Amino acid sequence: MPDPKVPDDIEELAGGWITERKNTEIPAFLKFSYIFIGGGCLLYILFFMNGEVNHSTRGNLVRQMNAHTQSSSPFMYFVAALILIYLVIAIVFAFKKTHKD
Repeated sequence: MPDPKVPDDIEELAGGWITERKNTEIPAFLKFSYIFIGGGCLLYILFFMNGEVNHSTRGNLVRQMNAHTQSSSPFMYFVAALILIYLVIAIVFAFKKTHKD
């Protein structure tokens, strides 16, 4: 069976699995979602790096486990720094103007 004719303004990516119109920009809501989702991940790792120690029911268990195991705050700050680096790269990539040569 012959393949249907693809219009000239449609670009196929990933072997035809993804199609999009040529010269299409990323929608603004998606650009800002990178900031909110990445920022949420960064805040989550900073607030809960040692567990949820202030929770009313399981906070005591978390504090006991933290007392018996070693936590590595420098490693968690390193992970947070990696998240921040990735977030900056993703935001710069999302907000820069795309062009096809």
